[in-house]
Amino acid sequence: MKKISIFFFFITILTIPYSSKAIDLPKHYKFPKDYFKGKHYDSVEDFLLIATRKIRDSRFEKTVILMLEHDEGGALGIVVNKPLGKIRLGSLISKVEDSSINKKELYDFQIPIYWGGPVDKNKILILHSKDYKNYSTKQYNKLSTSNDLETLVKIAEKKGPRKSLVVLGLSAWNAEQLDGEIEMERWTLSESDIELIFDAEDKKKWQKAIKSSFIRL
Repeated sequence: MKKISIFFFFITILTIPYSSKAIDLPKHYKFPKDYFKGKHYDSVEDFLLIATRKIRDSRFEKTVILMLEHDEGGALGIVVNKPLGKIRLGSLISKVEDSSINKKELYDFQIPIYWGGPVDKNKILILHSKDYKNYSTKQYNKLSTSNDLETLVKIAEKKGPRKSLVVLGLSAWNAEQLDGEIEMERWTLSESDIELIFDAEDKKKWQKAIKSSFIRL
C-alpha cells in the first residue's frame, strides 16, 4: 500500500477550469509528446473506463475510472478502486481557524484516501452522491464532486453526502489520446454503477466492472 506523504498538513484544494463547451485542461498537465491519436466519435463521459490486459502503463493495471469529461479536447476521470490508506482529519484542520469546527472531537476521524490518477497528485477531490451540494459542488449525470475542506468536515460529522470517495489526483488525457487508447483496446467500457463505485470491495471492483463491460474479455 502506498504511503500518504506529509503534504496533507498543507492541503491544496483542486481547482480546474471547466468549459461549458469543451475541456480546457490546465497548461501544467504533462502529456506524452508522441501518442496515437484516435478518432473522436462519442463521449464516454459518465461511463466506467476499465483497463484491459493490453494496458501498457503499470499504474493503470486493473484500474476502474469514472469518466467526468470527454470531448475532442481531451478527457478527465477519477480512479475509484485504488485505496492509498487513511489519514486523520486532524492533520487537515489543525491550522484552520474556524470556531464552528469541533477540532477535538473530529481530530481522530479516519478518512480513507484513494489514488485518483497521476495528474494534480497533490490535490484532493471528493466524489459523492447527489444528495449533497455546497458552493464548490459540480454536478454530473449520476454523481457530483466537491473540492473543499467543509465537505470533509461534514462527512466526519455524518452531515455530508450519503456516499463519498476522497481521491488524490486525477486521470487526464490530451486531445484524442484516450480515443486512440480505446481503439487499441487498452480500455473497455461499462455503464457507471454507483453501488460498484462506493460499496463494492476495492479488490473486486475491476472484476465486477469487466463482467459488465460492453466487450467481454
